[in-house]
Amino acid sequence: MSQSSAVPSVQRSDTEQLYAVLVDGHRAGLTAYRDRGEQRVFFHTETDDTFAGRGLAAELVRQALTDVRASGKRMVPVCPYIASYLKRHDGFADITDPVTPDVLTWLEAQLP
Repeated sequence: MSQSSAVPSVQRSDTEQLYAVLVDGHRAGLTAYRDRGEQRVFFHTETDDTFAGRGLAAELVRQALTDVRASGKRMVPVCPYIASYLKRHDGFADITDPVTPDVLTWLEAQLP
């Protein structure tokens, strides 16, 4: 199977409360969030196995966090992938809030 050379794009969907990375019009991955006041709480990131190994998750997270900054919000990295990304890329420390028991309790009540 040949891999597409298409440039991935990242789109935010406020109705679905997620950022999606698209390749050739297909959703290749997503990172889900819930807004808590001025905080965007990220709790899950995934990429389709078909698109694994192409750096799409990192690009998705980079663009999502750039959007959070542009929106004037802060972010909370509950998602393990995003927490790991932040350890490797310190450029978002200025908009990152810690994961606290209060945030986790609040998030649990938000999710179905």
